Amino acid sequence: MKNNRLTYSRNKRLWLIVLTAVVCVAGVTASRSTAAGSLEEMRQQRKEAAHRQRRIIYNNDGDDLTAFIRQCKQVTPEEFLSLRTSAVAGTQVDTVFYCVGLCFGVVRYDSKLGDNIVRTALEAGTLPGDKTEEFLRKKLDAMQMMIDFCRKNKIEVFCSIRMNDTHDGSNQRLFSALKKEHPEYLIGSQEKRPKYGVWSAVNYALPEIRDLRVRMLQEVCEKYDLDGIEMDYFRHAVLFKSHATGGVASQEERDMMTDMMRRIRQMTEERGLKRGRPSLVAIRVPDSVGYCEAMGLDVVRWLKEGLVDILIPGGYFRLNPWETSVELGHKYGVPVYPSLDESRMKCNWPDKTEAAKIRNSVQSYRARAVGVWDSGADGVYMFNYFNPRSPLWRELGDLKTLETLDKVYTTGARGIAGIEAGNGLPGGQRFLSRLAFCPERPLKLIPGRPASVDLSVGERVGNERTHGPVPDVTLRLRVRSLANADELVVKLNGKSLAVSTRQDAWWEYPVRPALVVKGANRFEITLKAESAAKPVVEDLLFWVRYGKSR
Repeated sequence: MKNNRLTYSRNKRLWLIVLTAVVCVAGVTASRSTAAGSLEEMRQQRKEAAHRQRRIIYNNDGDDLTAFIRQCKQVTPEEFLSLRTSAVAGTQVDTVFYCVGLCFGVVRYDSKLGDNIVRTALEAGTLPGDKTEEFLRKKLDAMQMMIDFCRKNKIEVFCSIRMNDTHDGSNQRLFSALKKEHPEYLIGSQEKRPKYGVWSAVNYALPEIRDLRVRMLQEVCEKYDLDGIEMDYFRHAVLFKSHATGGVASQEERDMMTDMMRRIRQMTEERGLKRGRPSLVAIRVPDSVGYCEAMGLDVVRWLKEGLVDILIPGGYFRLNPWETSVELGHKYGVPVYPSLDESRMKCNWPDKTEAAKIRNSVQSYRARAVGVWDSGADGVYMFNYFNPRSPLWRELGDLKTLETLDKVYTTGARGIAGIEAGNGLPGGQRFLSRLAFCPERPLKLIPGRPASVDLSVGERVGNERTHGPVPDVTLRLRVRSLANADELVVKLNGKSLAVSTRQDAWWEYPVRPALVVKGANRFEITLKAESAAKPVVEDLLFWVRYGKSR
């Protein structure tokens, strides 16, 4: 009897152990199933969030906290927001990207991982102590003020981080304690400067740098209730010593960056699950797959693996028609927002800034935005444009609004000089696949030999126009070393144009709107064979005027 009871007791314990194990396994399986289901749901929500309407994305570089905060009359969020932000409420701005991450290790918030630039500048005496110090003392955090404003006005808000900004190479107050303590993290030094990029850039080949970057992005995601984060790889576009010394990044280095992007995606997914809504990931990169690969970014692989939600092509220069980037992003279900940066076009004219002034005009931005929409892009991204009261915030995000506003089309707003020089890439112009004629590369005419210039016009202005007023259209050519315009034969889409007037170095040709087609228009400029002149075409402007220049 005793043995039977012992056997029963042992069997009972055994069954209890087995039952407990089964329950635990079932619980773990159920938990994993729930987590997996939640993750899939989160990914679907992220996809939907990625494709929400963004007519205009406004990138604010955060200088309102440093360079412009002295303009605040009072220490209040309203006063701070009035500098660059509050006026865009109710416009076509659907998203604000606010930059809190500058040079590596320098941020615009109280961080456990980096230097707060405002606090550091105050201690160094390089910022006015009154207002700035009061903002800090009142704990008026710039990113949080931006979030509060955006939530109130139903605007999406991202935190923007510059992945290797090098303004600290010439501005020592931006040089982080991290870089001072670890000069071995940099691609060069003040004494030994690299061929490409700025010596103060960090070297992403080092695991310490990649690890710290992931932790910094995690910090902002945990600190703030953001809709997403932007990694700005274009400011500035040198990431590895291999590139900085005159070569290109290796596949091993590209794999390092891909691994880092995977970790960032995992981090944002974990954050999304914890808070119950997704965190989007945006990247700003050069608009060429080959150029990106040479600097260490395997963008195609990132898109294939679903590591990116928003693609922002463009920056210091543009290598391809916008259609190239749009096709790439849409192939992998990723929306594309071409970056319209301010023009820094160089010229050797009496006024060295004239070419840039033309391209920074309201009329030029309108034409550029029309080109963005005509490419099939999902919206317009504005970089280094900080006038919150500009009419552009109410115009660029809607093609119908733009239809009857004055514009000037140019062969390009961004120059080609930066493709290889400075923060560029050795031999980078091999990736240039669009028109290169511009004030930085003028066109020398040879007698009897036609020179062709293709210009894309993204609107219907002639016979194709189905409604609205027909505009006045004018071609302006800036030609050096030409006394008589009769020595030139100028054609548009095969039809000759007659010159009418000359203003300084500019020759003006009236254009019948019926000659203009939506899309590529070919201008053919020929110096007559008998001419002894040696003219140089320095610029081509195509004006479309509806009488609404505003």
